[in-house]
Amino acid sequence: MSVEATNDEGPDHASGLQIVADRHGVGLDAVRHLLRALEAGNGTMAQFDHPELGGMGQWFSGGMVMVGRMFDAELKARVAGLCAELAGALPAAGWSGQGWNAGERGGGEWWPAGLGRPSSAGAQDGLRYAYFPEARRLAIESDSGVALYDTGEHRISGVSQSNGALRFTGPQGSIGLDTLRRLAPDATEPARAAASTPEPCPPPAPKPQPAAAPEPAPDGDVFTKIERLAELHGRGVLTEAEFADKKAELLSRI
Repeated sequence: MSVEATNDEGPDHASGLQIVADRHGVGLDAVRHLLRALEAGNGTMAQFDHPELGGMGQWFSGGMVMVGRMFDAELKARVAGLCAELAGALPAAGWSGQGWNAGERGGGEWWPAGLGRPSSAGAQDGLRYAYFPEARRLAIESDSGVALYDTGEHRISGVSQSNGALRFTGPQGSIGLDTLRRLAPDATEPARAAASTPEPCPPPAPKPQPAAAPEPAPDGDVFTKIERLAELHGRGVLTEAEFADKKAELLSRI
């Protein structure tokens, strides 16, 4: 028998809920509790904590179920059957809060738009989360609002909750929120490798300055050198032409 809401009052007042509860051997309150957990998990998973369901536990649409009494095979089968039936009857958009007691959060997509459908989601004790492996994002909602994290290379495969805090695990072990980069709520694009910062252009090389013209030699030095050249010319070391050339060169410096 399908679960249907009547008079826009949501699942709490659906006459089929009691029949479902009787069929699976649980109370109506346990069924309502699972409905809330399933809607928070978008019909693909449920994180619950109810005494009739063995305390804390989780159910995933792939067939995995965990209950507090881990060796109670009959309880596991009951929870699995109940979750599968309720998930099949859950509207795609959820029952948007109308059918639950005041103070309970409604369904629908509470995370930032553009992330797609989460692979896992859950809610408990005023906290709820949704994990998006394709976008590499983790969204967590609390009383202070929605926090969005970049999971990077981490792959989240398990979630637990204790003392009002969510704990995540993956193939490499525990994943602390303090190890993930927190993003602005609208940062929905998949994480990408950070672009390398371009190296600053080196400053242009200074233009070579023209060689400074030799400073004029003092007159005294020029005349002293001419006298020495004259001595060399008189001794036959320099020819007349050589002496004239050197003399002219020295006189041009004055």
